[in-house]
Amino acid sequence: MSYGPSGFKKRLWDKEFSGTKWNFIDNTVGDCVYPYLEKYANNGNILDLGCGPGNTANELAAHVYQEYIGVDISEAALAKAVKRTRENGRAGKNSFVNSDFLNYEPTRDFDIILFRESMYHIPHGQVLPILNKFSRHLKSTGVFIVRLYAGDHRPGVTKTRVTAKLDLIKSEFKTVEARQFDLPALPNVLVFRP
Repeated sequence: MSYGPSGFKKRLWDKEFSGTKWNFIDNTVGDCVYPYLEKYANNGNILDLGCGPGNTANELAAHVYQEYIGVDISEAALAKAVKRTRENGRAGKNSFVNSDFLNYEPTRDFDIILFRESMYHIPHGQVLPILNKFSRHLKSTGVFIVRLYAGDHRPGVTKTRVTAKLDLIKSEFKTVEARQFDLPALPNVLVFRP
């Protein structure tokens, strides 16, 4: 389903975000990715591909960035993101675009291009073409940040498709920082650039 046509994915994600299935992700304060975003934002701008209900836009410290653009295929997820943004007084900093992020064409360059969990939804064979496409929209000092779980709910079990994607990125891009956290489901943060 993650790799289907955009129209199908949109209907699926709208249905899921309109219900309660994803409510458990509405609060991710303290996520291991935030220190990396704070470190590399340079008081600049962030492109969040697959932003969901706007967690990063609303949980990241507001003083570390000037502009945030979140892209998601689900109108229902973006409605939550916009509502949270207004409630948090960040409407002047945060904006959202309804689009399949695989087809999204940025109109500016960014300090950070973030794939927070969204790398799951890129077929392995498309990882490098997608990253190369978005590389054109990184500032000269900009970085990609990928945040993924390499494990699942069963202790000691790793997701081989996830680790294969991380290994592929490490082999083709310059790794700036990489860390796998010793927490349930083995969260990984990978910071890299072309």
